[in-house]
Amino acid sequence: MSGRIPQSFIDDLVSRVDIVDVIDKRVPLKKAGHEYKACCPFHDEKTPSFTVSPSKQFYHCFGCGAHGTAIGFLLEYEHLDFVEAVEQLAQSLGLEVPREGGESAPRGPSHAPLYALMDKAARYYQHQLRQHPQRDLAVNYLKNRGLSGEIAKDFGIGYAPDGWDNLLSTLGTDEQERDRLLQVGMIIEKDNGRHYDRFRQRIMFPIRDARGRVIAFGGRIIDSDGPVDAKAGGPKYLNSPETPIFHKGKELYGLYETRQALRDIPRLVVVEGYMDVVALAQYGIRNAVATLGTAVTPDHLEKLFRVSNEVVFCFDGDRAGRDAGWRGLENGLSLIRNGRQLRFMFLPEGDDPDTFVRHHGRDAFEKVIAEATPLSDFFFQQLIHKTDIGSIDGRARLVELARPYLAQLPPGAFRQLMQDRLAELSHLDSAALSQVLNGAAPKTPAETTARTAIKPRTTGQKQQAPSTVRRAIELLLQEPKLAQTLEKQGPIGNLHIPGIGLLLEILELLQAHPKLTTAGLLEHWRGTENGRHLAKLAQRNSLLDGDEVDLQQEFRDAMQRLNALQAEQRREELAKKTLKELSDEEKQELARLSQQKH
Repeated sequence: MSGRIPQSFIDDLVSRVDIVDVIDKRVPLKKAGHEYKACCPFHDEKTPSFTVSPSKQFYHCFGCGAHGTAIGFLLEYEHLDFVEAVEQLAQSLGLEVPREGGESAPRGPSHAPLYALMDKAARYYQHQLRQHPQRDLAVNYLKNRGLSGEIAKDFGIGYAPDGWDNLLSTLGTDEQERDRLLQVGMIIEKDNGRHYDRFRQRIMFPIRDARGRVIAFGGRIIDSDGPVDAKAGGPKYLNSPETPIFHKGKELYGLYETRQALRDIPRLVVVEGYMDVVALAQYGIRNAVATLGTAVTPDHLEKLFRVSNEVVFCFDGDRAGRDAGWRGLENGLSLIRNGRQLRFMFLPEGDDPDTFVRHHGRDAFEKVIAEATPLSDFFFQQLIHKTDIGSIDGRARLVELARPYLAQLPPGAFRQLMQDRLAELSHLDSAALSQVLNGAAPKTPAETTARTAIKPRTTGQKQQAPSTVRRAIELLLQEPKLAQTLEKQGPIGNLHIPGIGLLLEILELLQAHPKLTTAGLLEHWRGTENGRHLAKLAQRNSLLDGDEVDLQQEFRDAMQRLNALQAEQRREELAKKTLKELSDEEKQELARLSQQKH
């Protein structure tokens, strides 16, 4: 669905949802005075330090510092993206999420019937695995692969029996349902207009999105690890095609199941197939996911990094596996920031994760994962293989090969360390290498001195004023209704001090939307520098206590101090002019301001 979600809808959603209900459904809360408490779901603790404020619609952990709104909680706890979190909250209230452009904006048909149909298909295949006369063929295959009924249930594994129209005759009861089956790729249309099932004589793996909805299937042909059954035909693995609800370049098999099985996910392992994911889960390794017949894309990696800061690619050790690893590296370079790590593990020839864990066990697999090659080492290993760094020409070529890749890295410590490593390998000093990578001419000593010798001084002038602004903002975060108590704000918008613009924006927003909560304020500035600043202040004000009268008086005092500062700035501005330069109105204003000061 195209178009942004209107901010007005987000403000209304946050004001209508109850964060206590949202969190209590996932983390049981206990009443503690005016707030609720629990052991923090984001770090291990025995004494509850996680508090939820119903008045502010805000949560905060005094142990690890986690904090946020109902939307923020879903982002962190269920690893959803922003749109998914908004949609889930809206659904809980029975609301439709609008998009910018108004109600008449083109939105396309609802996909709800398609999701419902895929859910029916998943339940049909699971029923066949339990009840079909030929179920033993599928059950014995799964048992031979070492899978238990519990793991099969966790992943919703099913069975598509032999035959051309089993699913079609069960779910395609009318023309509309047959059209939907065709839309989601579960049946195929012949040239003569007739249809048949896409999946036949296969173990069926439902593919779920972040919300747990079935959006596609992967089917593994049943061949008892021997020759492929001629009756079933087709490739060993078969995926659903691209559909309105399934885009293989954005989805990962097993990610939903991983999030259900584990609350803390410090590391995710990317493998190549469904059976690898399921086999690892059978051995208690629940943090594996698989791509769906495609190379790892930036969309895949962005989704993975939302769940965990460390991603390990696990591929075969042959050339194809290393080529796949390199493609993953290329797609991941621009995403390496904020402590994210990408590492690479290549299994011995003839092994895949399924066979490795069965032959060597869980501990051995987790050991090799923990020892996976960091991106930096893999990157330089691959480039060094393409040149001879024992010669000047080879080292120059190494720099040229590395240049376009290093340019993709976001600025920061990792990029600098990668450049330092390249400098070491190429026998260049870091300053000279930076100039080469940036394509700039070397700076003269004089230019370098001019660049660094003079730094602007910061004086102590007006140092108390920003504190007054900050305190006023803190009080508004503590009690947004304070904005309604101002009779007249005064001309503080002309103040030349940090933060005054943000304070005025907050006052304007709260006066226009009197019911806005602390959570609503934070959501209004989500993803901005001001939003990060407000979140820090909200953490601080969660420590504050005081009745409404005290807060109101303190807020009034803060605003009076700002008005007084504005008056003093205006008096100083007028006092710098000569009498001839002042108009009659300005002379009267200066006299009034001088009298106020004295």
